[in-house]
Amino acid sequence: MDQTKRQPRNMGWRFAFLAVLLAVAISGLVRSLWLDVYFIPSDSMEPVLDGGDRILVSRTGFQQEPIRRGDIVVFDGRGTFAPLNSGRGRLADTAAGITQWLGFTGSDTTYVKRVIGLPGDSVACCSPDGKVTVNGEPLEEPYIFGGDAPSSQKFSAVVPEGRLWLMGDHRSRSADSRSLLGAPGGGMVPVDRVIGRPVQIIWPLDRFAPVPRPPAAGPSTENGQ
Repeated sequence: MDQTKRQPRNMGWRFAFLAVLLAVAISGLVRSLWLDVYFIPSDSMEPVLDGGDRILVSRTGFQQEPIRRGDIVVFDGRGTFAPLNSGRGRLADTAAGITQWLGFTGSDTTYVKRVIGLPGDSVACCSPDGKVTVNGEPLEEPYIFGGDAPSSQKFSAVVPEGRLWLMGDHRSRSADSRSLLGAPGGGMVPVDRVIGRPVQIIWPLDRFAPVPRPPAAGPSTENGQ
């Protein structure tokens, strides 16, 4: 009789365990193919994204229409923005990976910035009126954090094929392509390192809002795209 009474309880635990495993598997599949969650660890993209925001990122956001100037992108910065190995050790990396997967902390190899230069673009700073220029034309940037200059650092570069020139909206707080010109990759990120496009702020709740895709910004590239 005792064995008979224990069976339903055992089956209940097994069912709950299998349900959790199935939910994790489905979540992993969705996040690897369609949508993922990322934590914004800094204020380099203010005012659009604040430090502490959790954002929903579409991995298919650029499939129908390619990346264009003005887009905000989430990307893997290894080899350009970040070292290939963080050096924390396997256990620390595993723990960090779990908290990052849950959206509780940011990744030291995943970044979010705005596309300023596309492949073939000549980007420079600054024009006589202090603006960033693309292919010699001043770039209108209404998204820049209030009070910030388009750039306090002078630069001039031609974006190679297959790469992007990226900058944060809070220019005075952003480490981006400007400060990495002398680093491996020249601070310009391969297009195939782009993970996706932010589409929704999901946390905190008082900031719950979509992240609209802006219209294409600025002049055309040298090849007309």
